[in-house]
Amino acid sequence: MTERIDSNAGYFLAGLTIGSLIGIFFAPKSGERTRAYLSKKVKEGSKQARKKAQELRARAEDLVDSGKELVNETKEQIAAKLDEAGEDDPPEKSKAKGV
Repeated sequence: MTERIDSNAGYFLAGLTIGSLIGIFFAPKSGERTRAYLSKKVKEGSKQARKKAQELRARAEDLVDSGKELVNETKEQIAAKLDEAGEDDPPEKSKAKGV
Protein backbone atom coordinates (compact mmCIF):
# COMPACT_ATOMS: atom_id res chain seq x y z
CA MET A 1 0.00 0.00 0.00
CA THR A 2 2.88 2.36 0.80
CA GLU A 3 4.35 1.68 -2.62
CA ARG A 4 1.08 2.77 -4.18
CA ILE A 5 1.07 6.00 -2.16
CA ASP A 6 4.68 6.72 -3.12
CA SER A 7 3.86 5.98 -6.76
CA ASN A 8 0.86 8.32 -6.72
CA ALA A 9 2.93 11.05 -5.08
CA GLY A 10 5.58 10.61 -7.78
CA TYR A 11 2.99 10.95 -10.54
CA PHE A 12 1.57 14.01 -8.84
CA LEU A 13 4.97 15.69 -8.60
CA ALA A 14 5.81 14.80 -12.21
CA GLY A 15 2.53 16.31 -13.38
CA LEU A 16 3.13 19.38 -11.27
CA THR A 17 6.58 19.83 -12.81
CA ILE A 18 5.35 19.39 -16.38
CA GLY A 19 2.47 21.78 -15.77
CA SER A 20 4.85 24.34 -14.30
CA LEU A 21 7.13 24.18 -17.33
CA ILE A 22 4.22 24.59 -19.73
CA GLY A 23 2.98 27.50 -17.63
CA ILE A 24 6.33 29.24 -17.87
CA PHE A 25 6.29 29.09 -21.67
CA PHE A 26 2.74 30.35 -22.08
CA ALA A 27 2.48 32.73 -19.14
CA PRO A 28 1.29 36.27 -19.93
CA LYS A 29 3.09 37.64 -16.83
CA SER A 30 6.73 38.65 -16.62
CA GLY A 31 9.27 35.94 -15.93
CA GLU A 32 9.97 37.09 -12.39
CA ARG A 33 6.33 37.21 -11.37
CA THR A 34 5.69 33.86 -13.03
CA ARG A 35 8.60 32.22 -11.20
CA ALA A 36 7.38 33.60 -7.87
CA TYR A 37 3.85 32.39 -8.56
CA LEU A 38 5.00 28.94 -9.64
CA SER A 39 7.33 28.64 -6.66
CA LYS A 40 4.45 29.45 -4.34
CA LYS A 41 2.17 26.89 -6.04
CA VAL A 42 4.86 24.18 -5.96
CA LYS A 43 5.32 24.71 -2.21
CA GLU A 44 1.55 24.56 -1.66
CA GLY A 45 1.27 21.40 -3.76
CA SER A 46 4.16 19.79 -1.93
CA LYS A 47 2.58 20.55 1.45
CA GLN A 48 -0.74 19.16 0.26
CA ALA A 49 0.89 15.98 -1.06
CA ARG A 50 2.79 15.40 2.19
CA LYS A 51 -0.34 15.96 4.26
CA LYS A 52 -2.35 13.54 2.13
CA ALA A 53 0.42 10.92 2.27
CA GLN A 54 0.51 11.18 6.08
CA GLU A 55 -3.27 10.79 6.27
CA LEU A 56 -3.19 7.74 3.98
CA ARG A 57 -0.33 6.19 5.96
CA ALA A 58 -2.27 6.66 9.23
CA ARG A 59 -5.38 5.08 7.69
CA ALA A 60 -3.34 2.16 6.39
CA GLU A 61 -1.74 1.60 9.80
CA ASP A 62 -5.18 1.64 11.45
CA LEU A 63 -6.45 -0.87 8.91
CA VAL A 64 -3.48 -3.18 9.53
CA ASP A 65 -3.99 -2.96 13.30
CA SER A 66 -7.68 -3.80 13.05
CA GLY A 67 -6.83 -6.70 10.72
CA LYS A 68 -4.35 -8.07 13.26
CA GLU A 69 -6.94 -7.78 16.02
CA LEU A 70 -9.48 -9.65 13.90
CA VAL A 71 -6.99 -12.44 13.18
CA ASN A 72 -6.12 -12.78 16.87
CA GLU A 73 -9.80 -12.87 17.88
CA THR A 74 -10.51 -15.52 15.28
CA LYS A 75 -7.55 -17.61 16.43
CA GLU A 76 -8.82 -17.41 20.02
CA GLN A 77 -12.31 -18.45 18.95
CA ILE A 78 -10.96 -21.41 16.99
CA ALA A 79 -8.77 -22.48 19.92
CA ALA A 80 -11.77 -22.26 22.28
CA LYS A 81 -13.90 -24.36 19.91
CA LEU A 82 -11.13 -26.95 19.63
CA ASP A 83 -10.82 -27.10 23.41
CA GLU A 84 -14.58 -27.56 23.75
CA ALA A 85 -14.52 -30.31 21.14
CA GLY A 86 -11.65 -32.00 22.96
CA GLU A 87 -13.56 -32.06 26.26
CA ASP A 88 -16.51 -33.86 24.71
CA ASP A 89 -14.45 -36.88 23.58
CA PRO A 90 -16.27 -40.19 23.88
CA PRO A 91 -14.65 -42.70 26.28
CA GLU A 92 -13.24 -44.69 23.38
CA LYS A 93 -11.25 -41.69 22.18
CA SER A 94 -9.99 -41.00 25.68
CA LYS A 95 -8.68 -44.57 25.89
CA ALA A 96 -7.02 -44.18 22.53
CA LYS A 97 -5.32 -41.00 23.67
CA GLY A 98 -3.94 -42.80 26.71
CA VAL A 99 -5.90 -40.83 29.29
